[in-house]
Amino acid sequence: MSNSSPTQRWRLWAVLGAGALTAFSLPPWGWWPLSYLGIALFAMISRNASQRPRTQFVLGMVFAIGWFAPGMGWMWFLTPPGYLIAVLLFAMFHGVAAFITSRSEHPTLTGPIAHTLAEALRFSFPFGGVPLASLAVAQASSPLVGLSRIGGPLLLSYVVWQFGFIAARWPFATARRHVPIAIASLIALVAIGAYAPNGTDTNKSLRIAFVQGGGPQGTLAISTNSRDVVERHLAATRLIEDAEQLDMVVWPENVIDVDNFYESVEREEIAAEAKRLDTPFVVGITEDVDARFFTNAQIVVNQDGTLGDRYDKVRRVPFGEFVPLRGVLEWLGAPVDRIPRDAQAGTDIASLQVADTKIGVAISWEVFFSGRANEGIDAGGSMLVNPTNGSSYTGTVLQSQQIASSRLRAVETGRWLVQVSPTGFSAFVSPNGEVFDRTAVSEQRVVIRDVQQRTGSTLYSQLGDQPIIILLTALVASLLWVARRRRSWSM
Repeated sequence: MSNSSPTQRWRLWAVLGAGALTAFSLPPWGWWPLSYLGIALFAMISRNASQRPRTQFVLGMVFAIGWFAPGMGWMWFLTPPGYLIAVLLFAMFHGVAAFITSRSEHPTLTGPIAHTLAEALRFSFPFGGVPLASLAVAQASSPLVGLSRIGGPLLLSYVVWQFGFIAARWPFATARRHVPIAIASLIALVAIGAYAPNGTDTNKSLRIAFVQGGGPQGTLAISTNSRDVVERHLAATRLIEDAEQLDMVVWPENVIDVDNFYESVEREEIAAEAKRLDTPFVVGITEDVDARFFTNAQIVVNQDGTLGDRYDKVRRVPFGEFVPLRGVLEWLGAPVDRIPRDAQAGTDIASLQVADTKIGVAISWEVFFSGRANEGIDAGGSMLVNPTNGSSYTGTVLQSQQIASSRLRAVETGRWLVQVSPTGFSAFVSPNGEVFDRTAVSEQRVVIRDVQQRTGSTLYSQLGDQPIIILLTALVASLLWVARRRRSWSM
């Protein structure tokens, strides 16, 4: 950097603090306006610093470290080395975005686009991406969340970046003239999101129960008696009265861990409950494939004990359900024994047929990926279920961000969503993103609610992320081309 050493250090600490402000806009701490404040502070410091590309790269990277280090803290419980690598790698994405911004003559326009594209990359690379700790997750409770019906998490992220960069111009008198325009634009965006198409009710509702068995958090499958988990969920299920007239009972992800579910005593026990309540169960199972692989699936158990539709999880948790580059890591002596086998990725469409109803399903980690929820809706799903299992994680960082992501998926698809976890959080989420009946961590609880079935689609369900990525890429390329031409003319 070109300035004195004290100034350098001040700026680095300041952008680190700006990143921390952005992190604390996320659940579980979340106050969503902090996203705008953090980004505005970062943009203001960057604008006043040297525009040398190296300086801007460092500032962008340090800002993102302050954002991701707390926001992705849950990853520490999966793999400490992986957590450190992920934070640094994703921070580098934003360092590159800041570098690109420094090459433009219009940083207030280029910066938000470049950083949104950095997020698009982070959502998909490496190993399938990690779309947590995002600005969209932070905005799940904000008035702007309706924009996700139009452009999903990327449009929502872009709007936060753009208004943050605009706010950074506030100290300049010329920029203050545009404040009324910015405020009017915000109001217009809230209205557009609120009134954007979000599907319609079918005038049919299902009476659904979710079962949270309870128990301790911070436990690993390799050190837990899987039968204890089943017993807790059976005990909770037996509290449901015969007269409830349910249409569906949903159990969490992988609460049943057996060699072969069809031949197991667990299937017989669930079948007995399905017969007693005269309703199908949607239960999470893991089954052995061989010494190297297992499956993670959600399966329907009918009232007569037969097995119905089945969906095997497609998106797996890197370093949680599979170890990327396992052979290389073993050769290097890295500890991979906590995940002795890899989950076998499914290939099915993300939906289940439950009696006469088609539902979309996103198992646990998959709810962080918009495409998995949209796939179930495209297949005719009239609601979404998100069976999950956060019992391996200490604290509530991941669990709180999952509730926020479920809110985003419900708004994006215009569907009710049922999230159910063995140890919390479980909840019903409306198509407007409102959360009902959220459980506490570790409590045993059964919640029953009439869930309206819906049809139709949002604009985002139809288009996905590709149009946003293409448009933003074209815009940033145009801005950089213009800047390069003007520099060449001035020489």
